[in-house]
Amino acid sequence: MYEPIRTKPVVHRVGGHHSDSHAGYPQSSRGEALDIQLAGHLAALLAVTDELGLDGAAARIAAQVARLRGTDPVRVAHADTADAGELAALHQRAHDLAGRALVVAASRADTTVAILAAERMDAHAAALNLAGSH
Repeated sequence: MYEPIRTKPVVHRVGGHHSDSHAGYPQSSRGEALDIQLAGHLAALLAVTDELGLDGAAARIAAQVARLRGTDPVRVAHADTADAGELAALHQRAHDLAGRALVVAASRADTTVAILAAERMDAHAAALNLAGSH
């Protein structure tokens, strides 16, 4: 079944103490790493949301990206997408990105982003269901 790892991490075997072997590299905590990951997922979701032309949702997502990064995010211009297949693909991508953001937000106990991500997942799932019924 499951066999626990019995060897020391490579960091400890190669260079001695962790801080000695990586003295020149910036260190980040788990919380900071999750913030960076969450900001990345939200920035990608923002790009797709902007592309879909969902201004209200994009503004809410942009506010959370700015909070996590400390700077305003780069915004994408709305694309005129008339093809139903392209719209469905964008909604599916946005749904997937919102799901990733939800998982990371739950990991870092960020309820504001978790609620926002869940709402976006619901909205994109509804858009996909509507597109599929035509």
